[in-house]
Amino acid sequence: MDPSVASPRINQYERGKHTPDTGTLHRLGQVLGVPVPYFLADDDDLAMLIVAYHRMSAAPRRRLLALASRSE
Repeated sequence: MDPSVASPRINQYERGKHTPDTGTLHRLGQVLGVPVPYFLADDDDLAMLIVAYHRMSAAPRRRLLALASRSE
């Protein structure tokens, strides 16, 4: 994204005037170190969980998924 249009474009996304396409979300996620679902989370707690899961290695992910399965 050209730096001269980046700030106005992000501002439009934040205000809900425009919605970024999946490719743009993917590129933003790469720059920010978050997965695409982070941008689609309905609340801050869910967004934080998505980022935490994304940053976990395989073993902690398996433990978390096992714990979540038991709470159903």
